[in-house]
Amino acid sequence: MTEPIKVLLADDENLIRSALAMMLSLEDDIVVVAEAESGEDAVIAAAKHQPHVAVLDLQMAGIDGIETAQQIAQTVSGCVSIIVTSHGRPGYLKKALSAGVRGFLPKTTPAATLAEVVRSVHAGGRYVDPSLAAEAIGAGDSPLTPREADVLEYAADGASIEQIASRAHLSAGTTRNYLSSAVTKLGAANRHEAAVIARRQGWI
Repeated sequence: MTEPIKVLLADDENLIRSALAMMLSLEDDIVVVAEAESGEDAVIAAAKHQPHVAVLDLQMAGIDGIETAQQIAQTVSGCVSIIVTSHGRPGYLKKALSAGVRGFLPKTTPAATLAEVVRSVHAGGRYVDPSLAAEAIGAGDSPLTPREADVLEYAADGASIEQIASRAHLSAGTTRNYLSSAVTKLGAANRHEAAVIARRQGWI
C-alpha cells in the first residue's frame, strides 16, 4: 500500500486551519501530521514530523509563509510548500516562486482543488491559481531594489526615519536615500504613499 502524503498545516487563524485539516483528512491518501499557528512553530513541527508537503498561510505573525517555506526546505529534505492566501498580490506570487514554493492559491480555493494541488506538488509538479498568475503577468516586475523594498516596508506603519533606520540596521542618512529613491520610482508624494502603492502591488 502506498504511503499517504504527510501534510503540515500552518495558519494563525484557528478556524481556517481547523477547516483545512478537516477537509484534507477526508482524503484517503492524505494525512495531516501537524498543525501550527506561526511560521516559527511550523519549522519546529516540520523537523519533528517530517511532512511531505507544507500548506502555509502567506501572512502569519513572525516570519511569513514564504520565509517559512524556505526554512522548512532547509530543515526537511524533500518537503515542498504550498502558499494559501487571502492576499494574492502579484509581488507575493513572484517572491514565492523565486523562493521555491511549488503551489500558490487563494483561500477561496475548493477543498477538492487543494487536495489535487497537494498531490501534484508532492509528485513534483507546480500549481499557480490561473487568476493570480494573470494578475502577476499584468503587474510587471517591481521597480524597487530589495533594500528599497525592505526600508519602504518598515515605513508602512508611519514610523519615523529614526525608527525605520533602527529596524533596517542602517544610518538615518542611508535610510533617507533609500526612501527617496523608492518614492521617486513609484511616483509618490511621500514615503507613506509609496508604501501604500508598493503594498497594493505586492512589492512589499
